[in-house]
Amino acid sequence: MAGAPSMAALIPSPPTSPLFIKHPPTFSPSHHPRPFISATAAVKGWKDYERAVKEKDLAKALGFLKLIDDELPSPSSSAESSRALGLGRIGVERDWEMLDTCLNADDMRLVGSAYVFLKDRGFLPNFGKYRNIVMEGPKDVTPSVLKSLTGLEASKLSPKKWGLSGTSSIVLVIFFGGVSYLLDQGIDIRPNLATILGLSVLDSIFLGGCCLAQIASCWPPYRRRILVHEAGHVLTAYLLGCPIRGVILDPLVAVKMGIRGQAGTQFWDDKLQSELAGGKLSFNTFDRYCMVLFSGIAAEALVYGEALGGENDENLFRSICNQLQPPFSIAQMSNHARWAVLQSYNLLKWHKKAHKAAVRAMEAGGSLSVVIRSIEDALSPDG
Repeated sequence: MAGAPSMAALIPSPPTSPLFIKHPPTFSPSHHPRPFISATAAVKGWKDYERAVKEKDLAKALGFLKLIDDELPSPSSSAESSRALGLGRIGVERDWEMLDTCLNADDMRLVGSAYVFLKDRGFLPNFGKYRNIVMEGPKDVTPSVLKSLTGLEASKLSPKKWGLSGTSSIVLVIFFGGVSYLLDQGIDIRPNLATILGLSVLDSIFLGGCCLAQIASCWPPYRRRILVHEAGHVLTAYLLGCPIRGVILDPLVAVKMGIRGQAGTQFWDDKLQSELAGGKLSFNTFDRYCMVLFSGIAAEALVYGEALGGENDENLFRSICNQLQPPFSIAQMSNHARWAVLQSYNLLKWHKKAHKAAVRAMEAGGSLSVVIRSIEDALSPDG
């Protein structure tokens, strides 16, 4: 999860490549036909469902859809069947909206149940498509190997400190030049700068930098990079079968929800949760988590040629590495980070069309259900 931008190749790679993921098997989603129900019951039921979606009540929305599948009787007449079929088609369109209720759900297992339910009904055929990826070869990814497989230097995949690289360093030079010019003209703005600096420090300490992030997000190129970053998290988590609770692009909204930091994508891995609770973490689970974690950085590198953000992602990675027994060394962390970025980079490269579709949906202000549906549409044979 990241507020602003911070495992071998998926597509066929050269024989010298130390890592690769086997080509995915073809997948044919199973579609479960919706049972016919009476028109009266359907109208009343969908009104209740609409209310649950509006109130972001996942338990009620999921409960209704399960009721439709399991308990309502079939109609007794062909005319009634025809009317119910029409209502059912409307319902099919509304089923997606259940994903929009996940953001308010406190029970992540319920969120996972919602994704499993929709997948079983054939709505999410690509959810978890790569959950059981098969790894072959060693996991040693040196900077030279990374460059040979992506064309990018390892430094291009590291989060950048503002003012120390890229255009931000130019902006900083211009800023100090402007301050110096004003001082030469007898205009002393140092007290104002001290106040702004103090407020920035307080914002960083108590609000995780959300205020500065809110201001920066008003700049179109920066906001576009955020969308690219978060779409990378969403698509990777989705393909690896990690239910997505929501995508929060507004830092102030994140604060109102009690989320400290600069917003981002919230996903959940049930296997990771259960293994951590049991005090034992398997390599496959850890690898999957790392791929999702570094997918924002990989997305930026894929689109822009380098990553500027993702510092929060790296911090989360370090924290879980330090919980391992024995903990990862600095060298091991660096190698595994490169490995995870490489995997995510190739996964996103293979599904570049779906990533672009997710970015467009988020850019248009689409909800989570709209973003997920755009991914499925892009991955469909007709997409």
